Amino acid sequence: MNVNFSEEELAFERDVKAFFKDKYPDDIRQKQDRGINLEKEDMVRWQKILNDQGWAAVNWPVEYGGTGWTPVQKYIFANESAANNAPAVVPFGMKMVAPIIYTFGNEQQKQRFLPDILASNVWWAQGYSEPGAGSDLASLKMRADRDGNEYILNGTKTWTTLGHLAEWIFCLVRTSSDVQRRQEGISFVLVDMATPGVTVRPIITIEGEREVNEVHFENVRIPVENLVGEEGKGWTYGKVLLQHERTNIAGVANSKYRLGKLKERTSKNIHGATPLLEDHAFRRKVGALEIEIKALEYTELRTLAAVAVGKAPGPESSILKVKGTELQQALDELFMEAAGYYALPFVRDQYRLDFPTDDKIGYSTETRSALRYFNNRKASIYGGSNEIQKNIVAKHVLGL
Repeated sequence: MNVNFSEEELAFERDVKAFFKDKYPDDIRQKQDRGINLEKEDMVRWQKILNDQGWAAVNWPVEYGGTGWTPVQKYIFANESAANNAPAVVPFGMKMVAPIIYTFGNEQQKQRFLPDILASNVWWAQGYSEPGAGSDLASLKMRADRDGNEYILNGTKTWTTLGHLAEWIFCLVRTSSDVQRRQEGISFVLVDMATPGVTVRPIITIEGEREVNEVHFENVRIPVENLVGEEGKGWTYGKVLLQHERTNIAGVANSKYRLGKLKERTSKNIHGATPLLEDHAFRRKVGALEIEIKALEYTELRTLAAVAVGKAPGPESSILKVKGTELQQALDELFMEAAGYYALPFVRDQYRLDFPTDDKIGYSTETRSALRYFNNRKASIYGGSNEIQKNIVAKHVLGL
């Protein structure tokens, strides 16, 4: 694989660097660098800046507002975005439901939903997992019963990330139980969160934040035109969405950025102590992790090249998801090791996250290292647990 940039690609890289220097708001940059959670308004503002530049929908077709970038341009943008610690685009609209709508939706749905997703005017949530259906998604129970020109929805979706901030949710629902295979009879529908009968209840995560929710549907009526594609074909559409999601979860560029920060901060001589990076055992762990991240980066580049010629991510998306999340968690562990006893225990009222952290070792602060460690335990579960992804690889790559 040729990894040398052409003159055109180098010029594009300069443009991207200039964009982040001139257009990335200082207040959002400071929050990111200090580990302060962004508000919805911050994320919307940033996504609108990207959209004004024409850079919000990296992977969309050009006819719907996509960038038309080559795999190398996508690689350059992802790396510059990570190098500036810029917020990731919230994926549920831009990277998940939009590809389903522009691939399988009708023209009316495309015109109705895609412009607002692109402009970040409407936020979406994902309604896949249920209390009894997570990695085994085909066992989902939430029903959508046809009643004239409407569907009546009953059931519960769980682990709904940012569901309390969303205006719309896309759901996999069971429209028929009279099927030979569980994967049949599942449909893909779009639901306005303001519809009567929709109730959102918080799930507080281990680090004390409200990030995920349970969403309950009780006799929720939606118009039949909110069905995407054909009734009963939702499993097929959902698999396509999950392949894109798993590719995004890998987070290679962000892992490279975090590794650089770890090396930078552990190479400092703080209070006269020998820098941690000079410790042979710790340096060996960092070096091994750096090699694995570089190997994963090449796998991601091959996947981007396949997508560029019209292929959907295949089983390689499962490889990226497994290895990417494992490396993210390995980074968390090294940050915790670097922070030492400062990372434990975490007592919220004893810490502040809104101060400069140039002399700190952990990710933004020692406290933030613990927060990120706890929160990121879920990375190997969401998007399809890593155990299930290994089964996919064994079946579709190894032929077992």
